[in-house]
Amino acid sequence: MDNAIEVRNLVKRYITYERKGFLTKVKRIVEALKGIDFDVKRGEIFGLLGPNGAG
Repeated sequence: MDNAIEVRNLVKRYITYERKGFLTKVKRIVEALKGIDFDVKRGEIFGLLGPNGAG
């Protein structure tokens, strides 16, 4: 069966800013996902759920 979706090496980064004093902010990069691979075949039902059950 053919894959409907193929995902390889998925990475998601968020930029956050941390306050360091009154006028100074430091930029931080947070990696939420790193190196995720998955396939979804045609006709397959696929879902992603978080720790609280939200998807």
